[in-house]
Amino acid sequence: MLSEEEKEELKAELVQLEDEITTLRQVLSAKERHLVEIKQKLGMNLMNELKQNFSKSWHDMQTTTAYKKTHETLSHAGQKATAAFSNVGTAISKKFGDMRSHSIGYSIRHSISMPAMRNSPTFKSFEERVETTVTSLKTKVGGTSHGGGSFEEVLSSTAHASAQSSSGGPRRPEEELQC
Repeated sequence: MLSEEEKEELKAELVQLEDEITTLRQVLSAKERHLVEIKQKLGMNLMNELKQNFSKSWHDMQTTTAYKKTHETLSHAGQKATAAFSNVGTAISKKFGDMRSHSIGYSIRHSISMPAMRNSPTFKSFEERVETTVTSLKTKVGGTSHGGGSFEEVLSSTAHASAQSSSGGPRRPEEELQC
């Protein structure tokens, strides 16, 4: 237990501490107002501070090991995908070039029927290469979703788009595709 004298001393100390705290709050408030005034004079505002904080946080995040590894992996996957698509485009161009050189002056309808062409060893080999490449890309880049359509649908839509772009517009059904 405390004596009366000790209680009085503690009460006096309590009052003194409360007064000091009040004074410190007033000083802090005055300093905060002065800080705001200086920032306004310098043209600094909340938006600029947020931008600076965001820039610093973005920089800090980019320097993390996890970010660097993720960036490197995605960059590598993008390069692989680009190379694979380039190879597919080259193979398609080569195959169409081969078909064009074999059927000079004839349309596809006159030179070879589509079913016969699809059953040819050259077409089967080409089809297998494309399917293997696409499957490999799907596995490496993002899984095995099959939402892209069959090989025939993709080939048909690509040929149709190519025909439209080379003629400057959609083809009429009576026109024949020249190779």
